[in-house]
Amino acid sequence: MRAEKQHIVIKGCGAISPLGHNTGTIAFGYSAGKPAFKTIVHQGAPTPIAALPESAEQLLLQLQKSNPNYKHLDRSVLMAVYAAKQAVVQAGWLQQDNVDHELGVNIGSSRGATGLLEQHYTSFQQDRLSSGASPTTTLGNLSSWVAHAVNAGGAQISHSITCSTALMAVANATAWLKAGMAKRFLAGGTEAPLTDFTIAQMKSVGIYSKLHDHLYPCQPYAVAKQNTFVLGEGAAVFALELLPDTTLEPGTTVVASIGLGFEAIKSKTGISADGLNFQQSMQQALSQLPENDRKIDLVITHTPGTIAGDAAELNAIVSVFKDQLPALTTNKFLFGHTLGASGALSLHHAMHILASQSYTAPAYQTNIPVSQKTQKYKQILVNAAGFGGNAASIILKQL
Repeated sequence: MRAEKQHIVIKGCGAISPLGHNTGTIAFGYSAGKPAFKTIVHQGAPTPIAALPESAEQLLLQLQKSNPNYKHLDRSVLMAVYAAKQAVVQAGWLQQDNVDHELGVNIGSSRGATGLLEQHYTSFQQDRLSSGASPTTTLGNLSSWVAHAVNAGGAQISHSITCSTALMAVANATAWLKAGMAKRFLAGGTEAPLTDFTIAQMKSVGIYSKLHDHLYPCQPYAVAKQNTFVLGEGAAVFALELLPDTTLEPGTTVVASIGLGFEAIKSKTGISADGLNFQQSMQQALSQLPENDRKIDLVITHTPGTIAGDAAELNAIVSVFKDQLPALTTNKFLFGHTLGASGALSLHHAMHILASQSYTAPAYQTNIPVSQKTQKYKQILVNAAGFGGNAASIILKQL
């Protein structure tokens, strides 16, 4: 007797980004297609960034005031807590008085508590370092506070795999669920990188956008050969559960497959011209689908707006799909690169597209290859990659 087919189901999701503070406001932001950038002065130069809108900022402040301990937490942790609470409420998992020992948490970040680290280091230089410096800046701080906020008593995992972090969190949660080591899992990523030192680090790599006076300072796929990387902030968290196929309704969104890729590091960023890590991750994800169901309707690319990175990923996509290219899109032209949160926000974008059956394309001239037309977006592949030659691809499917 064949075992009943099971799926990793997205029971709920939560997000906060420069486009808005929940699924509804962020969906409106995508539909409007209005970029969320602003210009600040950094080291004496006008610099584009994408920060939370005032409405989201006020809600984050309310969250911080709701618990006396929250005032000591880094912004990245607060955003993760905020998004996680949305996810568990949507999933129907929130328990006010009882600890759910079957609920695990895996939240990642590329940079971690950058804001607090810089504050504490300044204090250190002034010989007045707080005793809270270490416990509030450790990476494990992320998942432990999220777990505390939603009464999760299962595994509590924090990690960093640069900009693939969020997709790796979903991959890890999927493994735990399929192994029977948890019944429910929260997975996602968060990043609050709009600090002096983090912006300076990105500028030092030589990739930061100089288009501070342009409507689209971040321009993935742009025809013009220039680096247009812009930092943004945000978080997205997903409530995942392994459920039998027969219990699911049409329209349910599931994690259909996950692929990982790695290549030898030959540069400081680990990017090869052919995007070998992307090729591996996409091929692995596709190979897990049934042979008669490997049609991808849309790829949400990583493309951070850099000459080398964008070209490598496009080369990899052409190599994998050849003359059956799916449509391509990204959200970075609207709010830049959110580092460790970017993969999660791209998954959130994919869910919006599956629900709305539409997406907004960049309004500037691009070199996106001609793709096959589709009547319905049913399977969407999401890419992410990071320093060190790693990549991850997740395929979401609407049943």
